[in-house]
Amino acid sequence: MEKHIALFIGTFTTLLAVVNPLEALPIFLSLSQDRNEQERRKLAFRSCWYALLLMIAFLLFGTFVLEIFGVNLAMVRTVGGIILMRIGFGLFMNGSEGNSTSSSSSGGGNTDPAFVPMAMPIMFGPGVLATVLGMTSLKSSSEEWFSILMISLAAIACMSVIYLTLAYADRIVKRIGKKGIDAATRIVGFFVATMGMGLIFHGLSEFIKSIN
Repeated sequence: MEKHIALFIGTFTTLLAVVNPLEALPIFLSLSQDRNEQERRKLAFRSCWYALLLMIAFLLFGTFVLEIFGVNLAMVRTVGGIILMRIGFGLFMNGSEGNSTSSSSSGGGNTDPAFVPMAMPIMFGPGVLATVLGMTSLKSSSEEWFSILMISLAAIACMSVIYLTLAYADRIVKRIGKKGIDAATRIVGFFVATMGMGLIFHGLSEFIKSIN
């Protein structure tokens, strides 16, 4: 039971750090500037719902896809860790890595911004993909479905926090300001890079053991 609780906490904290709702706040406000408060909350809910569906779908079928292409979980951990480290260093050095990508995606005309760019790639990007696969590789084979349940609950909890953050985005930005968001993003970037290094270490350790 302790392993499953640790899996839940690890997945929740890692997803929350990688998605980084503080980074998404300015983008969300720019996309919803012509909407009233009720419409903003509906947009926030749809964005989180789409991202959650993507996470759970990849959680359930991601390992199967990897088996088709002959990729083992040690490789997934290592590559996923490298991706997380890159994102973490980018957030730490630049303050906000996703703004250029997200702003370029937001000019989609009449398309619904809840899926693109909010759900993908802001909430479900390479970092989240690597996190889901990395945490899937840590699940217990004897209690696989219970481990999947814990990861799914962690994803739901993460999306709930992000929804509340987006729903009250204007108030949060007024309180902490742009400098506060920048500082928080850099701190989060440091921990994301640390988590990435942890996945690399576990992946390389597993690969070395398989050789011996």
